[in-house]
Amino acid sequence: MAKNKKIRTKILLIFSAIVLLLAFLFMPVPYYLEMPGSAESISDYIKIDGKKDKQKGKYMLVYVSICQASPASFLASFFMPFTDRLSKSELLGDSNAKEYDMVQQYYMDDAVNEAQYVALKKAGKQVSRKYVGMYVMSVAKNSNFKNKLQVGDVVTAIDGKHYDSSQEFIKLISKYRSGKEITVTYLHNGKPKQAKGQTIMLDSVHRAGIGITLADRTEVSSPIKVSADMEGIGGPSAGLMMTLAIYQQVTGLNLRQGQKIAGTGTMNADGSVGDIGGIDKKVVSSSKAGAKIFFAPNNPVSKAEKEYDKNAKTNYQEAVAAAKKIKTKMKIVPVRTFDDAVRYLEKNKIN
Repeated sequence: MAKNKKIRTKILLIFSAIVLLLAFLFMPVPYYLEMPGSAESISDYIKIDGKKDKQKGKYMLVYVSICQASPASFLASFFMPFTDRLSKSELLGDSNAKEYDMVQQYYMDDAVNEAQYVALKKAGKQVSRKYVGMYVMSVAKNSNFKNKLQVGDVVTAIDGKHYDSSQEFIKLISKYRSGKEITVTYLHNGKPKQAKGQTIMLDSVHRAGIGITLADRTEVSSPIKVSADMEGIGGPSAGLMMTLAIYQQVTGLNLRQGQKIAGTGTMNADGSVGDIGGIDKKVVSSSKAGAKIFFAPNNPVSKAEKEYDKNAKTNYQEAVAAAKKIKTKMKIVPVRTFDDAVRYLEKNKIN
């Protein structure tokens, strides 16, 4: 009996140890790890009139890898260069994982739209851009539209009135008093719907609103068909590089000179390049992939950013610091506009 008891105790201890080990290795904790991802050829994702870019060299889409941590990976991250730890609230805010993914997909869809518009316009091709409505990014918990509007819906009118931008909508609705009932017309999965509710006081900005975060939803039309299958990659930061890829394929110019060109930055309809996060990690991925140059946004640090962090740096400065840290030969090139990137490629030999 004593011997059997010892055996059972031993088995129980072994089983418990295995369970604890598995939990340590795989049990999710409320933290996410942000680390260098990969640098991939944009021609693998984008086609123009059904054709891939066949010229030598690559424009590279660079993305950051984000994964939920386990106790083991969380501890290991302290010894992993260029790895940041984000709490669940820092990454997702009030959204759930599905809503977060939808917003990231919106950002990518919008990036493809803007890249197509800017590239074709620069190339002198026929292209137009139409404002569709306001994409719902999030709905506040205290909004009277909380159970009516969802992330991914597109608001097309308020009280029957259409707006030309989300900023115009925000400006006009801020003049409403709190508690005013309004009718919102919107698209849900492409189908028109309406919802009624009252405005609320937005404490953060001290004005009335409906408690939703919005972004402009646009459509681009052209006889030249640009198709994109991003295979689940989200976010807006590939805008600049997609614009370069589309522009080269449409014009036939050999701007990249047969080389691997990487970079990052959002693309706006006026051709300006916007800042992004995680640029240090993208420098690491691009260098490992063999890129010759890396385009980095170089917009001035805003007053608000300086007040929040007196040591705040431009994306370009962050990229240069990362390049020095890993001792890469890849050249970091500052840009503020799409034209800056084109001019650099036109005037400089890449080798």
